[in-house]
Amino acid sequence: MPADLQLGPEPAWFKSSHSGGNTTECVEAAFVQDSTVVRDSKDRFSPCLSLSHKAWADFIAALQAAKL
Repeated sequence: MPADLQLGPEPAWFKSSHSGGNTTECVEAAFVQDSTVVRDSKDRFSPCLSLSHKAWADFIAALQAAKL
């Protein structure tokens, strides 16, 4: 988790730098106190997937290793 990350009651959602800015097939994530939450950026009121910070970091590392 980045050192300058601000944790608060309202999550600061972000998209991948690879998402391109179009509105198709994108997810966004936010760091919250005890987890990383992921949601469909096209349906912001749908349920979120909650992952431990370690699980999120492992997921990102696996994507980077696969060059996805």
